[in-house]
Amino acid sequence: MNKRIAIYPGTFDPFTNGHLDLVNRSLQAFDEVIIAIAPSLKKIPLFSLEERVSLIRESLKKHRRVRIEPFDGLLVDYVKSKKGTVIIRGLRAVSDFEYELQMALMNRRLNPRIETVFMMPSEEYSFLTATIVKEISSLGGPVKELVPAPVDKALLKKFSNR
Repeated sequence: MNKRIAIYPGTFDPFTNGHLDLVNRSLQAFDEVIIAIAPSLKKIPLFSLEERVSLIRESLKKHRRVRIEPFDGLLVDYVKSKKGTVIIRGLRAVSDFEYELQMALMNRRLNPRIETVFMMPSEEYSFLTATIVKEISSLGGPVKELVPAPVDKALLKKFSNR
């Protein structure tokens, strides 16, 4: 039987407990999850690509069926190169749906063999975005309940140097 490999793409700037929730829930349905970290082309990220890879690896070091890798280029090409069949996308609210639907349909047009699976985070993370985490942290607010411990530590360090 072939391994069921899902790709969970994103910029993850930073990786939040909402992202972690989707990884854990994805592992219930798939044999392996690859977290594919994209460079942020639309905005300047707080953490470099290397920092994001490192922080996610540290946050998920106990997860044996998860790989963390940077990628660029077309997502469907990356998914195919990893022998993946599914793209995992998180939906927090209706406002996420329109954009995600457009992306899923374009990815299907580019490669009809790759499906997109939409997952909603647990209710406690339905409001959570990386942007909100960065804003709260930059203003000195606590985010340790919103992000894995290594990310919290990195945010404290990043904003104490400003």
